[in-house]
Amino acid sequence: MEFFVRLLLLTIKFVSFLAYPLQFMFRLWMKRLFRDDTVSPPITNRLLTYNVQELRNRLRARKLKSYDLVSAYIERIKLVNPILNAIVEDRFLGALRDARAVDKRIASAGDLRQLFERLPLLGLPVTVKESCALGGMRFAVGSISRKRVRATEDGVVVARIRAAGAIPLLVSATPEYCYSVDTDTLINGRSLNPYDYGCTPGGSSGGEGALNGAGASLFGIGSDIGGSIRIPSLFCGVFGHKPTGGIVSVDGHFPNSNDADFKKFLTIGPITRFATDLSPLLEIMAGPNAVKLRLHEPVELTNIKVHYSFGFQGLNGLMHQSVERAIKRSIQRAATFFTRLGLKVQRVNLPGFRNSLELGLSGIARLENMQFVLDGQFRMYDTLRELARSSTGNSIYTTNALIFDLMRRNSAFMPGEQLEAYKKETEKLTTEMIELLGEDGVLLFPTMHSTAPRHGFTSLHLWGVDYTLLFNVLGLPVTHVPMGLNGNGLPIGFSVIAGPHQDRLCLRMAVELEQAFGGWWPPSPHEFDIY
Repeated sequence: MEFFVRLLLLTIKFVSFLAYPLQFMFRLWMKRLFRDDTVSPPITNRLLTYNVQELRNRLRARKLKSYDLVSAYIERIKLVNPILNAIVEDRFLGALRDARAVDKRIASAGDLRQLFERLPLLGLPVTVKESCALGGMRFAVGSISRKRVRATEDGVVVARIRAAGAIPLLVSATPEYCYSVDTDTLINGRSLNPYDYGCTPGGSSGGEGALNGAGASLFGIGSDIGGSIRIPSLFCGVFGHKPTGGIVSVDGHFPNSNDADFKKFLTIGPITRFATDLSPLLEIMAGPNAVKLRLHEPVELTNIKVHYSFGFQGLNGLMHQSVERAIKRSIQRAATFFTRLGLKVQRVNLPGFRNSLELGLSGIARLENMQFVLDGQFRMYDTLRELARSSTGNSIYTTNALIFDLMRRNSAFMPGEQLEAYKKETEKLTTEMIELLGEDGVLLFPTMHSTAPRHGFTSLHLWGVDYTLLFNVLGLPVTHVPMGLNGNGLPIGFSVIAGPHQDRLCLRMAVELEQAFGGWWPPSPHEFDIY
């Protein structure tokens, strides 16, 4: 069976390789046909370019009203979303009422410093991935079968962000059950990429990626079990952080599980245009566990040891996707930059990554008590029959979600002894990575093998998901860092990975790279008419 599975995956990889020239030709044709009409419009209100700390200072100094800030983001969302289709449900009227109440509170407060210390996000807007549960809002998570489900209460992380004073604006789109790298569902339709409407924003936090990339969110709450924060962050040109496994509570999230490994694999974290906002947002999201991350400890940049790799090539693995040249160049530019700053930088060979896809898929396959799209006593035949119906447009379920179901129901097509062998190999690799990175090392590594694919080609990119999934099963913290645009105008970037609980190293490097290379580049140059 394993031989046939490998043969199938090799065939898919070959087809994927042939697809790249077709995507390139299609992109060139679309650019000539539509020119600038395929990207999100310029930001005209300067308020939308300030980070959390800048806005917090203005609110605390009574130089800005929350109502004006929330209104500016709502206006931006209304401008870009008719095309991006990134929203499931909004609460704009409720958000404006909340903002007015905040303004009254600030106006009457005696000690503003104490108020903002207690409520560090007071009056700031936030967008929420639907799967993270915003009380009273839709909770279908991309599935027609859940179309009447609403969140009865906030998920733990959403509650923490709200308790810090933030004002939720909406819930954003996800793939069905979060089981895809493309946000395209039968209930919500297809979400588009703000840098090229012909491309996917990624998944499963695709709505958050699109909104943040378009400058329509100050920051978003995303979740990640196989790259669901990092892939949309890459495709949409923003920062995204996957925390150390188990640090941030996933209670209230859907899907969920009581499996111990699930609590390690699934993480909830921030997505934002501003690297400087990642650390304070993570601290709030982590709650009492934040102390384990030592986020307030100063990090001396020159003491960080930088390792880098251009991906899985050269490891003799059968199913590794080759990395786009522009992404490799971005890693090399960063390595050169840190060398010039006096850091110890070295390229590393990572033979333990040879079976990256197998390690990742076997980890997911071992999870128990996690919801299936076709939940209940369904046999493999039932899933195959529904998959056939889906491929012809006669199912209420999406094809990618059913493929994920099929993989999990059949233990990733691996016998039990193979799953156990890969579990031991994962444990060995975890130890090796901890020894390599220690408490002062980071690894620069591709977030994904390519930039955002065209709609219709996204299924082929599933076979590059090991670039992200591997670090979920290893439980390591990862920050995606945007590094500008490629020749097609699509965002590029890479991941910064550290040892367990060393998230602050990832975040420190992200801030340094943002200052050096510009961080988020807007889809269209700003044209301010409101200051």
